[in-house]
This record gives sequence, structure tokens and C-alpha cells, in this order.
Amino acid sequence: MNAAIRALTRKAIHEGFEVFGIERGYLGIIEEKIFPLSNRDVGGIITQGGTMLKTARFPEFQNEEIQRRAYDILKTYDIDHLVVIGGDGSMRGATSLSKLGMSTMTIPCTIDNDMGGTQYTIGYDTALNTVVDAVGRIRDTSNSHERVAIVEVMGRKAGHIALKAGLACGAEIVLVPENPMPLHAVCRHLKETQIRGKEYSVILVAEGAYNSGEVKAFIKEHTEFDPSLTVLGYLQRGGGPSAFDAILAARMSEVCINLLMNGVANRLVGYIDGHIRALSYEEAERLEFPIDEKDYRLLSILSS
Repeated sequence: MNAAIRALTRKAIHEGFEVFGIERGYLGIIEEKIFPLSNRDVGGIITQGGTMLKTARFPEFQNEEIQRRAYDILKTYDIDHLVVIGGDGSMRGATSLSKLGMSTMTIPCTIDNDMGGTQYTIGYDTALNTVVDAVGRIRDTSNSHERVAIVEVMGRKAGHIALKAGLACGAEIVLVPENPMPLHAVCRHLKETQIRGKEYSVILVAEGAYNSGEVKAFIKEHTEFDPSLTVLGYLQRGGGPSAFDAILAARMSEVCINLLMNGVANRLVGYIDGHIRALSYEEAERLEFPIDEKDYRLLSILSS
């Protein structure tokens, strides 16, 4: 997020806008945590993980009265355009404010890569590289000890991280929410690989596919293996951005400000087929990019 905050701030100031930051998202609007941002304020943050503006969950923002209050507060500060950086919930909030008359834009940012209207969200590539690095280290240990290793990664609704990481690090089995392999089939696969002389395997579990603890217990009960279990958790959210994410944030921010300068608002700025495109919120919600079944089939071939 910091890479996007920096790019948005500097591009907007370059084009003559006055820029304000809002701490803790929509909650920060209600609490009036609104303050001016300068080029110096965002200096040096491009390599930092997380967000200098902090973040907070605020489910109460679904209430129309609170949305109206937020709109009134923004107008009190003479804010003409609101740029939101976040996931589906953030975009829904921006959509609600746009219906009240606020000019909004959304830049997609979630490690799960599960937003409509874009093939890549800021943060996904960074998280993917973090997972691949961690799984590589776990694989080394599993190989040495001849053990099955279960690694849980993020992905409540979509298995993008699990599937791509599985391809990149040579996982034997990947369990994703979209098409979770039955656990009996998992056990059968492990037994077959053991017969072929392979005494260790790596299983990646997207959090939305199965409870990873239950996967471990099932395998232990139905096979001779006693798997290790590693939950990567918030490790995936930290760290400075990958080069791809930092560049993506810069390009999306540039397009976002250019559109606002030309009177275009209420759009998601997404990445589709190598190009930055702006879609209406309605279009973005309809245009989904599920996991690639070809990748899933390739993984099956390579892990055999």
C-alpha cells in the first residue's frame, strides 16, 4: 500500500492537487483523522511494507447513515475526490459514497488477488514471493527428515497464492477453495508417491479450502505419515513490495490521477492483459478472474 500512497501523493501534487491522507480507512473519516500530505511525508516509504496510513475494519460503514456522515465530513474538508486503496470491502464502500455524489476511485490491493476487474492486485506478488521462499525452506527440512509438510497459506475465497506458489516451489499437492481435492484422494496420492520411493511431500492448503489442522489429523489417521504443520499467517502480509508490485502501484496511481484530471471517476483501476484499465464498479464486480485450470492441471503433471 505504501508504494501506492507515495505514487498517488506525488503524482497528484505534480498535477496541482492538494492531497490529504486519512488514517484507518473509513473509520478515520468518521473520526476525522484527516491531514495534509506532502512529497516529503511519503519520502522513503516505497520500500516499507504495510501502510503508513494504518488500516482498520469498520463493518458499521455498511450503514447508510454512517455513509452519509462520512460524505458530509469529506465535504467539510473540501475533499473533491476520494481514492481508496483496498479489497472488495473497500470498493463497496467507495461505491456507496459514489452513489451519494462523492467522486471516488479504487486501487485494488489485497494479497489474496481475489477482486473482480483486475488480474493482479497490489500485494499479491509480494505475498507470493514470501510464500515461495518460506515453502522452499520447509521443503529442505522435510526432505532431510523424510516427512510430509503441510503449509497453510492465505486465500479464503480464492486459491491464487496456493496454486502459483505450488507451481513455483514444486508442491506435490495444492488444496484450493475452488476445487478442494477430497482428503481420501490426498492420502491415496501420498501412498502412491511413497511406493515410487518418495518419502517426503509438501502440501499447500489455502485457508478457505480446509482447516489445515483437520488435514493433518486426517492424513495421520489414514496413512503412515505424521505431517508437520506450518501456518504462515501474517508473515505473508509483511515486508517491502516486490519490484512488480511497486511498479504496478506506480502505474495504477498514474492512471488514477490522470482519469480524475479528465473528469472520469467512480472506477476501479485494474490490470488486465498487461494493460492498466479503468472499469466502472459494476463492470469490475462482474468481471472475475478465477484460478487458471491449466495451472492446476500442470501442477498435477509436474507433481506426479
